[in-house]
Amino acid sequence: MPENSVNSPSPSRRSLLTVGGAGLALGAAAAGGAVALTRSDDGGGDMTPAAESGGAVPFHGAHQAGIATAVQDRLHFAAFDVKTDDREEFVQLLKDWTKAAALMTEGRPVGDGAYGGLAEAPPDDTGEALGLKPSRLTLTIGFGPSLFERYGKKFGIADRRPAALVELPRFPGDNLEKSRSDGDLCVQACADDPQVAVHAIRNLARIGFGKVAIRWSQLGFGKTSSTTPDAQTPRNLMGFKDGTRNIAGTDTARLDRHVWVTDKDAGWMTNGSYLVARRIRMNIETWDRTSLQEQEDVFGRDKGEGAPVGKAKERDEPFLKAMKPTAHVRLAHPDSNHGATILRRGYSFTDGTDGLGRLDAGLFFLAYQKDVRTGFVPVQRALSAHDALNEYIQHVGSAVFAVPPGVRDASDWWGRGLFAAKDV
Repeated sequence: MPENSVNSPSPSRRSLLTVGGAGLALGAAAAGGAVALTRSDDGGGDMTPAAESGGAVPFHGAHQAGIATAVQDRLHFAAFDVKTDDREEFVQLLKDWTKAAALMTEGRPVGDGAYGGLAEAPPDDTGEALGLKPSRLTLTIGFGPSLFERYGKKFGIADRRPAALVELPRFPGDNLEKSRSDGDLCVQACADDPQVAVHAIRNLARIGFGKVAIRWSQLGFGKTSSTTPDAQTPRNLMGFKDGTRNIAGTDTARLDRHVWVTDKDAGWMTNGSYLVARRIRMNIETWDRTSLQEQEDVFGRDKGEGAPVGKAKERDEPFLKAMKPTAHVRLAHPDSNHGATILRRGYSFTDGTDGLGRLDAGLFFLAYQKDVRTGFVPVQRALSAHDALNEYIQHVGSAVFAVPPGVRDASDWWGRGLFAAKDV
């Protein structure tokens, strides 16, 4: 990939530490070789690594950023519970969040900033992102089923819950923790700098104090899927390439078919999508004592190149019948699920240990689709029933959200279509 090396500034100590930290955690960037690129500000077509350029991703548009956007390196995902019964107060929060999100994705401070205001009052911005570049920060909001169940009548949206926003069924093998599941709404913050992503969630939580509260959150690193087909496929914590056949962010035909809500009667969800979030813990210690042959049989791909069974190259069309009937790739493939296809943009996580000397590590799975009933649900049913990978993983957290369309311009705000019928 082209890289601008002429007259480029030396990397800062902080950027080196950030890269080093990622390498210590997994080495995912080096192993996957995925380097997102962005155009330089001079518009001359020069391409530089986004982590160095710190470029901003446009906040406004028909679709929310953070879905088809080239996947960033870091994640801070937060689910919130609503704490106010006042509809107007909640609507104002969405407006305030939208304004703050637009500023932060441009690398600007919230409100009047972190300093220089009244000494007697808390500053508008928490300040830990001062001097940092936007780092391709994207902020994506979604509304959970419980928002309509708990606040539908109070907020005047009881009859506006989309039919596709269903509670996920309980799948065989699920061991879901309430403290890591569900939520009235969510915000997904993705960036190439973890401090930028954490700063964004922190400030939205601060703005929402008294009106919403964080129910649970998840940090992620080492993206496990890519929406950029010309980048080398990243690897998950099991060491296998993940997301080889993922939907490309530039493939408008597949996005329209499988990701964006395009139905004429979709109402406020037109141009939106549906998100499934699953915290999947990996039994790392067991996996690490498993033979290479069994590991490859479990996935249906070789560990080095990532080629499907019987093929030479990673992107060769897989011959599913050559794989074991329990192979993950075979069971997850659209041809095994009546064409069901989802866009994945998950992340690895490592959250210390479980007190028994085992890593609390795995995959924070994020999947976008037009309808979970024809996307995630049938695929997961097939996987939970037959996937050989189930011996090494367990789903411990789960949530589903309706992700509304993008914010069109400076006068628009997150969720406006949902509240438009009663909003003045």
